[in-house]
Amino acid sequence: MRKLNNIRKQKHIALIAHDNMKKSLINWVKENKEELSKHFLCGTGTTSKLISEETSLPVRAYESGPLGGDQQIGCAIVEGKIDFMIFFWDPLSSHPHDPDVKALLRIAVLYDIPVAMNESTANFLLKSRYMEEDYIR
Repeated sequence: MRKLNNIRKQKHIALIAHDNMKKSLINWVKENKEELSKHFLCGTGTTSKLISEETSLPVRAYESGPLGGDQQIGCAIVEGKIDFMIFFWDPLSSHPHDPDVKALLRIAVLYDIPVAMNESTANFLLKSRYMEEDYIR
């Protein structure tokens, strides 16, 4: 049986966005920069680079999603290195790496990490009392 790590007060947050949603995620990060600066951030290729450039927040970059970044994020979740994911996905466009995205979401559910798929959910999670304390799963 797999062991779930508790989520520490300082979270490891993955930031991911499809191309049509990158601007929305960047704007959301700008609006929440102070809160996000308290945590460790990572993301897939272009998204992490753009967030870092536009907000000056340090964001560890994995590969681009279509080049394996989604799988790298999934692996980091399995290894307990990511415990929170914000993924602004574009539900109106098809994506050639859709199987990778589905695999990533499956891993996030399997390993019981909080996942936000849109701005409203991201706001709810970021404003949760659990962002200020350890969370025991």
